[in-house]
Amino acid sequence: MPTPTYTYQSCTVETPEGIKLHTRLFKPNLDTRVGNLGIVLVHPYSILGGRQGLLRGIAAGLAEKGYLAATFDMRGVGRSTGKASITGFSEVKDVVSVCKWLCSNADLSVDRILLVGSSAGAPISGSAVDQVEHVVGYVSLGYPFGVLSSVLFGRHHKNILQSPKPKLFVMGTRDGFTSVKQLKTKLNGAAGRVDTHLIEGAGHFQMEGPEFDSQMVNLIHDFIASL
Repeated sequence: MPTPTYTYQSCTVETPEGIKLHTRLFKPNLDTRVGNLGIVLVHPYSILGGRQGLLRGIAAGLAEKGYLAATFDMRGVGRSTGKASITGFSEVKDVVSVCKWLCSNADLSVDRILLVGSSAGAPISGSAVDQVEHVVGYVSLGYPFGVLSSVLFGRHHKNILQSPKPKLFVMGTRDGFTSVKQLKTKLNGAAGRVDTHLIEGAGHFQMEGPEFDSQMVNLIHDFIASL
């Protein structure tokens, strides 16, 4: 049996409103840890069954590469208290709370944060980027920029597009919520550094599946190395 390269623990993060968020930490062994960067992963749309378990494979892969990674259930999901919102604006507070908790926990030694959002978690985390000074970069996995999804998440768009912090947008070329043309149109004129990576033939929900976890881990790893 190979020696495990990370440990896993559950904990609770409380928001200023008193909402308790069930959080999981994936902690690399001290001899393999890379710097003081923490990676916070934000799961897909709560109302359609999004939960932190969908991001476990990516979080574990990042921990194996030496990064401390955190997943959590947003309000109203799993063991987290509170009620999910339709547009995700209440959940932005959850993201901010987890980021600030990581940075204030002396035992974790985190002084920089990379935010990673999957599907609806992308606009939600994108709205949190400039609310946390420790956030140094952002990765979107399947940002729903399309017309129909913009009814729900359109008011989030400007928050990440106007942020000067480095951004990476990963999307499948067969994403049912956003076309490649819509992605390029949205990113045209965005502030700061904007990278894109298109996965040929991949659909939106395919990218949430475990078969793409290792590819997502490598893309995030390479993006971190470029910061």
